[in-house]
Amino acid sequence: MHLSTTEKRNYLIGFAFIIFMVASATLLNDMEIILPEIGALTAGTWIYQNDGWINQPIKIFLAPSGTAIIGFLINQLAITYAEKVLLGLLLMLILLRILHSNLAPSFATGLLPIIINATHWSFIVAILLFTSFLMIGVFLQGQYQRTTPSTPIKNEHMLIFTIMAIIWVGTVWFFGFSQMAAIPPVMVVFFEVLQKENYGWQMASKHFIALVGAATIGVLVHLAVTSWLLSAIISLPLVFVLLQLLKIKLPAAFAFPLLALVLPTSMFHMLPITAILASIFFLGTIVLLKKFVAPYRISSENND
Repeated sequence: MHLSTTEKRNYLIGFAFIIFMVASATLLNDMEIILPEIGALTAGTWIYQNDGWINQPIKIFLAPSGTAIIGFLINQLAITYAEKVLLGLLLMLILLRILHSNLAPSFATGLLPIIINATHWSFIVAILLFTSFLMIGVFLQGQYQRTTPSTPIKNEHMLIFTIMAIIWVGTVWFFGFSQMAAIPPVMVVFFEVLQKENYGWQMASKHFIALVGAATIGVLVHLAVTSWLLSAIISLPLVFVLLQLLKIKLPAAFAFPLLALVLPTSMFHMLPITAILASIFFLGTIVLLKKFVAPYRISSENND
């Protein structure tokens, strides 16, 4: 893809913002300041300027901050990891419905405190600060004034998302791999494509390669370079190149290299495999739903 001068500027500023976050975590020696979905949010709001994400800038602050607080509080409960993930997802869906927001990365900011077992309030402070910076950046860009609002979350989409999450979490828990229950970037993409009218194998394949590739890049780079900062500086441009080669814009992919920095050791080594299995399950299912269920529903409506 050929990048315009404006796009190059946005990429540089976006990457600088993400690197600033990782540098802050390095300086303060606080892993909970590294927020993977800030990478996705930065790409979607500042770089790609997705209409549905930036139409109401205040929600760039409210939705991810709200779900992060939900996840942080749920993490304090004396219940199993899988139960925390399911309860968190349900409450996050309700919050997004209340806010009339389709900001998919909000799921990831809500799941993160459960995944990394966040216990310090620095996590919440970091979420509030970085999402407010992104909100201010969108206001300053002014592009949001020329966008159209996203459609409200449909009840059927909420139901499908909930059922799929329950099946996934229940399955990995049953087989003794409960650490696979939460894979935020994949769930973010699933939530987004669930609301699209059409989604076929070709695009699903590209999303699969992008997600698994980004996860693999994050793990391999961090294995080679232990420094949080250097890992981010190296891996983020590699994800950018991967997306350019695939000719797609996928904000969630930029979360994987940062996620690799904060995962517990057991989850870190499993990340590429988890990304493969979760992508096949969620993206494959949505392709089948769009291919077989949606046309049948439309046909039934026409017959009525």
